[in-house]
Amino acid sequence: MALIAILPGDGIGPEVVAAARRVLDALDCGLTFDEAPVGGTAYRLHGHPLPPATLALAHRADALLFGAVGDPEFDNVERAHRPEQAILGLRKALGLFANLRPAKLFAGLEDASALRPEVAAAIDMVIVRELTGDVYFGDKGRRTTDTGLREGHDLMRYDEREIERIARVAFETARTRQRRLCSVDKANVLETSQLWRDVVIEVSADYPDVALTHMYVDNAAMQLVRNPGQFDVIVTGNLFGDILSDQASMCAGSIGMLPSAAINQDRKGLYEPIHGSAPDIAGQGKANPLATILSSAMMLRHSLDRAAEADRVEAAVTAALVAGHRTPDLGGADTTDTMTQAVLAAL
Repeated sequence: MALIAILPGDGIGPEVVAAARRVLDALDCGLTFDEAPVGGTAYRLHGHPLPPATLALAHRADALLFGAVGDPEFDNVERAHRPEQAILGLRKALGLFANLRPAKLFAGLEDASALRPEVAAAIDMVIVRELTGDVYFGDKGRRTTDTGLREGHDLMRYDEREIERIARVAFETARTRQRRLCSVDKANVLETSQLWRDVVIEVSADYPDVALTHMYVDNAAMQLVRNPGQFDVIVTGNLFGDILSDQASMCAGSIGMLPSAAINQDRKGLYEPIHGSAPDIAGQGKANPLATILSSAMMLRHSLDRAAEADRVEAAVTAALVAGHRTPDLGGADTTDTMTQAVLAAL
């Protein structure tokens, strides 16, 4: 039996994870579950956003289903103990270097997109984001200059091994789709990006069947709005990927719709919706559970080799939407519970 670590986290995290758990239970496919606190919830209980027992469970589990972390209550806590450090700590401890973020407009949600319906309808891409390098993990700090000014610094860095392994994940992903890969960087300004481009080109020699293009990140942000249908697979670094994947989610209708996977070399993964903890709507039944339910489908496919069950979950989500179910972020009146019930009924 596969062991799934359930890490609900903060805000709406417990609500959406509970919804996904109901769907996984309904599949009755031999999964076992163990739950642990993480983020601000864990800090309140244990004085740390990623307590030793939670980290131990993460190492022991076959896959992790994660809700969300973040709470304004901890904005003034030292950075090492803020809720968001839990997700960074898990990525580092488990070697979760590859983030897969699919963005697809579901039929019937054209009006929910900020783009014209005919433009939004063409969205069907995967953003492959490197997760364990870049400015998020580079040296950082503050100092006072000789003239008495406060100064902050964050080091952007990648080595060629880190770039090569994420590039290979992207090329392999492209091989399962339309065999088109766009590498996004800022090579006209950043030396880190120039190395990124050089290494991606070198790796492309092993994938002659995949068409490789390059795009500067500012142009990529514009093209996601102008013509998102041109993209099949995008590969980029941690910072650029963080921004572009959130932008893609709104192009596709709602940040509440998009799942993600963070995987390591052994295909062990952490699966989470890309939306945040949304503390302003926590406990009100307004949270859209679909991104987390779709994240559980990604977990079934990528870490547990259960593609058939993943297909069933994704088909059930599509059926619920086709039937007209919409949570408030999609302009409807369904609650977290009624949307989950609609998916279960379709399943």
